[in-house]
Amino acid sequence: MLILLPPSEGKAASGRGRPVDLGSLSFPELTSSREKVLDALVELCHTPEQAHQVLGLPPGLAGEISRNRGLRSARTVKVADLYTGVLYDALSLATLDSQARARATKRLVVFSGLWGALRLGDRVPPYRLSMGVRLPPVGGLAAFWKPTLAPIFDEGTGLVVDLRSSTYAAAWKPKRETVAVRVLRADGTVVSHMAKLTRGLIARSLVESPAPAKDAGELAHLLTRLGHAVELHPGRLDVVLSS
Repeated sequence: MLILLPPSEGKAASGRGRPVDLGSLSFPELTSSREKVLDALVELCHTPEQAHQVLGLPPGLAGEISRNRGLRSARTVKVADLYTGVLYDALSLATLDSQARARATKRLVVFSGLWGALRLGDRVPPYRLSMGVRLPPVGGLAAFWKPTLAPIFDEGTGLVVDLRSSTYAAAWKPKRETVAVRVLRADGTVVSHMAKLTRGLIARSLVESPAPAKDAGELAHLLTRLGHAVELHPGRLDVVLSS
């Protein structure tokens, strides 16, 4: 089972590890593409006014531009400790027992506008770059990453549980059996905070479970047993919030 996560805008303030070694990251087939995006981002951030526009950042986040400029020499942190948003707070990787942590390392993949895809043990510096950005001269990042990510993940087997937002889902559309998880209120509306929180809780449930779900039916059964109200549709599972 493969569990796909988005990153979060919230990240650790800094790391303590050595500067990033692109060749040491998971999915080494992405190294040359990572080089292109990293070079383009660093170059962009040498022109702060343009960087604010391209990255969609308000003036108050000038520090993010400065941080991006120094990515090549910045200290790194494990992906497991990098993201600090609502989803990752709910996932709470640091509080998993050793066996669940090992399953999380194997099952979870984080999609990233800068790095393509990462596993929890990878070390990268804190950064700011959404998959929705059109980064000159690379272009739209989802379209850029799609042809390099597909050959890596299309070859795998087992169920894919897709907890990504639509921006990140555009970078790879799985060909193997996939269940995209949506989080809805009873009236069909979505509240962003609760959707992220629920996805984090689901990801935690799936790595705490010793046996992976083999298909959509098993996934629905597992989540129901864990107290979630779910509705299964072809290729999609809706988690319905009670209020």
